[in-house]
Amino acid sequence: MINFMGRRGKVANSESVDTTLKPDWNYEAKVAEVEKIIAQIEAGELELEEVFEQFTAAVEYLRQCETFLQQRQQQVDLLIETLSDEPV
Repeated sequence: MINFMGRRGKVANSESVDTTLKPDWNYEAKVAEVEKIIAQIEAGELELEEVFEQFTAAVEYLRQCETFLQQRQQQVDLLIETLSDEPV
């Protein structure tokens, strides 16, 4: 299993990131892509330049995954709040 969070609990953010996910964006597909990239890097299948390119792509995918999870957590929190506000 992959640990998507850095040492401080967040994926490194060195520059501003577009937090808009496309309608056809898929969490599981991005996780699979990151796992594939990691496997290629660990197996030594890539040239050095490709390692940097693939690593950059993996970081972006992880940022997208983090955004997705944060959005879903906000939705869950809102639903829980709505439920707790309803009279019994």
